[in-house]
Amino acid sequence: MSAGAPDPLWYRKAIFYEVSVKSFFDSNADGIGDFPGLTQKLEYLVDLGVNCLWLLPFYRSPLKDDGYDIADYYNINPDYGTLEDFQTFLHEAHRRGLKVIADLVMNHVSDQCPWFQEARVNPKSPKRDWFVWSDTDRKYSGTRVIFLDTERSNWTWDPVAGQYFWHRFYGHQPDLNYDNPAVREEMKNVVRFWLKVGLDGFRCDAVPYLFEREGTSCENLPETHAFLKEIRALVDREFPGCVLLAEANQWPSDVKAYFGQEDEFQMAFNFPLMPRIFMALRKEDRTAVVDIIQQTLPIPKSCAWGIFLRNHDELTLEMVTDEERDFMYHEYARHPKMRLNLGIRRRLAPLVDDDRATLEMLHGLLFSLPGVPILYYGDELGMGDNIYLGDRNGVRTPMQWSPDRNAGFSRADTELLYNPVIVNPNFHYEARNVEAEMRLPTSLLRWVRYLIQVRHELDPILGEGEIRFLDLPNRKVLAYLRSRGSEHLLCVYNLSKSPTAAEISLPEFNGWTPVEALSGTPFPKIGELPYFFTLGPHAFFWFRLQGPHEPAG
Repeated sequence: MSAGAPDPLWYRKAIFYEVSVKSFFDSNADGIGDFPGLTQKLEYLVDLGVNCLWLLPFYRSPLKDDGYDIADYYNINPDYGTLEDFQTFLHEAHRRGLKVIADLVMNHVSDQCPWFQEARVNPKSPKRDWFVWSDTDRKYSGTRVIFLDTERSNWTWDPVAGQYFWHRFYGHQPDLNYDNPAVREEMKNVVRFWLKVGLDGFRCDAVPYLFEREGTSCENLPETHAFLKEIRALVDREFPGCVLLAEANQWPSDVKAYFGQEDEFQMAFNFPLMPRIFMALRKEDRTAVVDIIQQTLPIPKSCAWGIFLRNHDELTLEMVTDEERDFMYHEYARHPKMRLNLGIRRRLAPLVDDDRATLEMLHGLLFSLPGVPILYYGDELGMGDNIYLGDRNGVRTPMQWSPDRNAGFSRADTELLYNPVIVNPNFHYEARNVEAEMRLPTSLLRWVRYLIQVRHELDPILGEGEIRFLDLPNRKVLAYLRSRGSEHLLCVYNLSKSPTAAEISLPEFNGWTPVEALSGTPFPKIGELPYFFTLGPHAFFWFRLQGPHEPAG
C-alpha cells in the first residue's frame, strides 16, 4: 500500500463507538438528540480515542421498535434533523478522522411503510409480492419465535389483506420477500444511496433470516449467503474501503460462515463470546471464554470479529444452554424486570454492581481479545440503567454530560425528554457525567481514555496478532499471549473476587523482561522456572515481553 493511500483494512485497527442519535445531545431543546447535537460532540469522541461511530437507525419510522421499524429508507427521521444536517455531521466526522457506519435493517420494514400499505390494500399490486403471505399460519412450522415475550407466532393476520404475513420479529414488522428480485434490487439501491452520501459502511441487522424454505429453520440458508455476497460485491466494486458488519446471533460455526471466502462480511459480532465472559466472571473459571474463542478461530485473514461487553439490546442468552441461561439469570438478573426475551437488559456498570476493579478488568479483556472493540455510549462513564422503562429503553437513556438540568443533554423541560435521565442514587447523573469525570483524574472515563490510548500503541499486536492461551493449573486465572512476529504481549486476568496466585511457564522467553504496558514498569526477568504472579481481586496485567537484546523502554 503506497504512502498516504487509504488502508482497506482500517476496521481491524479501529475502536468502534455505538451511539443513538436521539440519545447523545439535543441541540434544539425539544428533548430529543439530533445530528447537529451529535456534530457538536464530535471532539469528545475524538478525545476519547475511538475511530468509528456506529449509528443506530435514524431513518423515518413510527418508532415502535426504536427505529428498527423503518417506514422510509431514504429519509432522516425529522426529529433528528435533515439530510443536510446528516451530511454536515458526516463531513465534520471525516474531517476529524472518524469513520461512520449505520444500521441497515434488511430483514423487515414497519407496517407503516408505504410498500406494505400498498401491498395489503391491493392484491394485484407488484408490492404484494414484496412480502411473505399465506392463507394459513402453519407454514415454516420448524422456525423458532425469537421474541417469546411478546409474539406467539411468526405469522400475523392482516384483516385488510385477508391473509397472514410473515415476520421474524414484532408483529408490526413484516419481513421482506427476498425471493422477489425487485426487493433484492431495492435493497441494493438503499446501500448505494447512503454510501454515495458518504457513509463508511453498514452494520447489517438480523441477516440470518432473509429467506424462508419449508422444512428448515429459515435461518442461515444458502440463498441468504448468496444474496449477501452480492451486496459485498456491490460495495467492493462501487465503494471500495467501506465495511459490512454482520449481526448474526448464531452459534460460532454458523456465524463464521458469514465471512464467506473473504467475499461476504468483513466483520461479524462475536455474540457467543459476550455472555461467556460474564459466566467466567461469576464462576471464577476461564473455561467458557477459552472454549468459545477457540471455536471462533481461525477466520479469514482480512476479516475480524466485533467484540463488545454491552450494547443497545439485552445481554442475549440465545446462544447458551438452558443450564447456562438459568445460571446467568440467577447471577445477573434476579429481578424479573431485568429480563427481556432470552436476555438481560442491564448496562455494564449495574450488571457488575458498579465494581471498579471488575469494570477495569472487563475493559482489559475487551481491548486485548481477538477482534475489534465496540463501546456502547455512556459505558465509559459507568452510566446506570432504568429497568422500569419498557422494552429495551432502560439502557437507552440520555447521555450524561454535566450535573446541570437533564444531565446537560437538553435544555428542554424535563418532561419533554424522550426518556428520563438516571437519578438512581448509586448512578445519579450529577456524579456520573463527562464534566465531573474529566475533573477527577481517577475517574472511570479518564481511565478508559488512557486504556484506549495504550490499545492504539499496541495496535500491531492486538489488531492483527495471534492468540495462544496458557494452560495454568489455577483456572481462576486467564492468561494468553498475543503475538505478531517478534512482538509479544502477555495478558493475565484474575477472574476471582479474591486475591490469587499463578505460575506461568514461559521457557521460550527465558531472559526476557516483562514490561507492564500501562505504566512502563519493568518486572523481574523471566527465568527457567515458571514465572510467579500474585493478583488482587479482578486485577489484570498487560506485559510487553522485551527481548534480552532490545533497548529498555
